[in-house]
Amino acid sequence: MVDQPGDGIYPEYWEADVVLRDGGTAHLRPIHPADADAVQAFHSGQSQNSIYMRFFAFKARLSSKELKRFTEVDYKDRVALVITIGGEILGIGRYDRLADPEEAEVAFNIADAHQGRGIGSILLEHLAAAARENGIRKFSAEVLPENRKMLMVFSDAGYDVKRHFDDGVVSLEFNIDPTEKSRAVMEAREHRAEARSIQELLAPSSVAVVGASRKWGTIGYQLLEHIIEGGFTGPVYAINPEALELAGMLSFARLAEVPDPVRLAIIAVPYEEVSKVVAECAAAGVKGVVVATAGYADDGERGLARQRELVRQARSNGMRVIGPASLGIVNTNPSVSLNASMAPSLPPGGGLGLFSQSAAIGVALYAASSRRRLGISTFLSAGNRADVSGNDMMQFWEDDADTAAVGLYLESIGNPRKFSRLARRLARTKPVIVAKSDSMGLQLPPGHSVRTTQAPAGALDAMMRQSGVIRVETIEQLMDVAQIVAGQPLPAGADIAVFSNSRALGKVVADSAAANGLGVDRIVTDVDLDAGMSLALPALRESLAGTLASDSVHAVVVALLPARGLTVEKIAGVLAECSAAAGKPVVAAFTGILDPSIYVEGMVGAEPARGSVACYSNPGAAVAALAAVVRYAEWVDRDKGLFVEPAGCDPESVRAELEELLHDAPGEQLVQLAPAKAATLLAHYGINVVPSEGFDTPEQAVAAAERLGWPVVLKTTDPALRHRLDLGGVRLDIPDADSLRRNIIQMHRALAPYGSPSMEVQTMAPVGQACTFRAIEDPLLGPVVSFGLAGDAVNLLEDWSHRVPPLSDADVHDFIRAPRAARKLFGYQGLPAVDVAALEDIAARLTRLKDNHPEIALIEFNPVLAGPRGASILAADVRIANAARRTDSARRAMRS
Repeated sequence: MVDQPGDGIYPEYWEADVVLRDGGTAHLRPIHPADADAVQAFHSGQSQNSIYMRFFAFKARLSSKELKRFTEVDYKDRVALVITIGGEILGIGRYDRLADPEEAEVAFNIADAHQGRGIGSILLEHLAAAARENGIRKFSAEVLPENRKMLMVFSDAGYDVKRHFDDGVVSLEFNIDPTEKSRAVMEAREHRAEARSIQELLAPSSVAVVGASRKWGTIGYQLLEHIIEGGFTGPVYAINPEALELAGMLSFARLAEVPDPVRLAIIAVPYEEVSKVVAECAAAGVKGVVVATAGYADDGERGLARQRELVRQARSNGMRVIGPASLGIVNTNPSVSLNASMAPSLPPGGGLGLFSQSAAIGVALYAASSRRRLGISTFLSAGNRADVSGNDMMQFWEDDADTAAVGLYLESIGNPRKFSRLARRLARTKPVIVAKSDSMGLQLPPGHSVRTTQAPAGALDAMMRQSGVIRVETIEQLMDVAQIVAGQPLPAGADIAVFSNSRALGKVVADSAAANGLGVDRIVTDVDLDAGMSLALPALRESLAGTLASDSVHAVVVALLPARGLTVEKIAGVLAECSAAAGKPVVAAFTGILDPSIYVEGMVGAEPARGSVACYSNPGAAVAALAAVVRYAEWVDRDKGLFVEPAGCDPESVRAELEELLHDAPGEQLVQLAPAKAATLLAHYGINVVPSEGFDTPEQAVAAAERLGWPVVLKTTDPALRHRLDLGGVRLDIPDADSLRRNIIQMHRALAPYGSPSMEVQTMAPVGQACTFRAIEDPLLGPVVSFGLAGDAVNLLEDWSHRVPPLSDADVHDFIRAPRAARKLFGYQGLPAVDVAALEDIAARLTRLKDNHPEIALIEFNPVLAGPRGASILAADVRIANAARRTDSARRAMRS
């Protein structure tokens, strides 16, 4: 929390860096009393018309009383936010609570010079989020009818705005709870702004290299040389105070001396000088910086503090940061031709976009793509990833016509919820391949706040699968997959044909394909490549074309041993020709070719116009890559389902109950709800728990059983024993009072070694397969739901299915069927199939409940008995806490 003396306090996360509509950055924060002079300056700079639109009258200056009222707020009933660049206020938004405690009047004032940059929309999002936290549910406003821009801010926000005209003023009111439409509007605006932000970095109109050097081998020398030799289409400026001429052109001592605007600065100066250079960039109006300088992550806490200050300094002055320790950026579009990287030459253009979080891995990515002849559209090395991230690049790639597929190397994910949302959207049109480091997880990268995670093992992998991401382990595997998706069509199914000039090799490849989940339609081993080029190639072409023409073959794996007189290029040319003609992928493995002058790995084709084919050094890599592409193609083709709210859900009642329950809860400490409270809360989402009652004496137990109805179950309340029939913790199907009394005595005797824990009676539920559901609130992933079959499957074998809400009905369908033991739900060893639809209903309701209410820290249903008709929840553990803000919240903000 931030404490403002004499004013009150507000959460730290109310301050945020934001991306504006034109891709520039700004800082948003609550107003302070010390802003009085800045507010007066802001007001004085406004036109008469803008002042009239805001105050319905013209006033040249604000009075002292007005300044005091505008800048001194309590951050609860009265909140005001400002957006600044370089300390100058660009816009002000405020709300004042009205007599109705759930309604507030809202107003905005945007600087004339910055109207049209989306500032009003961002202020509205953040004001609405702050108001909801303070118990406000509705905004109202009065706007002059000629103030069309402000009327559009409200009408375009996605809320259900009601308006009426009275006495020359348009009165508006709307509920500020997020809606599906308001979220879609926010995400669309976020996408456009962040994509534009990256576009400005990757296609700048001019570039300056600060720290350019004439000393061969230095970073500054190489960066300047590579930009010039790469043929960058815009002006290039060398900045070095000790040189008059560099690379055959005039050098400037400082950025301020450059006569024309500089849009992108490449910074290659010593660690200690970076901050001063960034300040000069801000003064010169630079839009973004690539910081090649390293050392931040290696300088302990001091280095991390400097990195945070670097980002704050850049963003608050309207700039994005790539790096520190960045290898650079590449854009092969002919209208740009930018090689501002350590790569020795501009790579050939192509459809693959690449992102690396590590400079060292960035080198490996570039080298692997070059070796395999994979053309690149754009490449960005994020280094320490202090600002620009893989999420930003996915926003850009979604609209980039030059990019057909993307590959990312990630060491950590700072905002997994946003990553999941963006990857899912991007993967619908372009394959997304992610290689992970061995230690990849949900930890934040250097320079970010440290937060622990509760996410279960496998949740991150599940999130990626759910989002359509092709997950690989190594850079080589990333390139194996990229070779197929960057240059060939997706397969329409999982059935393949295997071509080989060796029967044994063909059988090995077919076995490998089956092990990778592919169907083998046929194995063709009569390929004779020893008949000479004039006979062998036409025969190969005819046989392959015929096979590809079959509707039952969706792809072909060609595995060949060396043949005299035939080169890889000649064979690959035929394969590429047949693949292009059929519109089906063909991959090739040339086994046993050791002479590097003959063997070519990567994308090979006789002529570019006739396509290319993905070539591999061994059949195993080819089959594994093709199998990954088949799974992705299946994800693309399948119905994504609908996001439907189950009937009978009452979020408002749950929200009210949680506010009451957490009113006096300390900090983020977990509070476990009593069974009755938990059951009441769950019932608001149509989730019913089989009733139970505790007791102290046998007579109380009999009375409880009479209320619940016979037969009943007797069980201990001990968490470790309550499900253990084998240890005497549960006794089933007790028909009457005498039997219940006897069972209580026997259970006391059986549980004596365990301390004689307390007991309860419960309505006897229909028998069925025991399952378990769990939902938790992870600090980074947000809500995570899990499902498995109760007992050893989850306790010993960790056979869980995990998903990250929100889930469509198709996601719920897969969620229940994902555990390996789930086949027991569909009839197993003579047992009847269970009511899977009932399990799906519980999953859908639990998912909605957890997604809507981050205050619910943990829910566990264990066991859930799924029978042929229905499913019964026998026990529910619900724990709540004052929730931290989720990383992908209902307000746009750059991660800190």
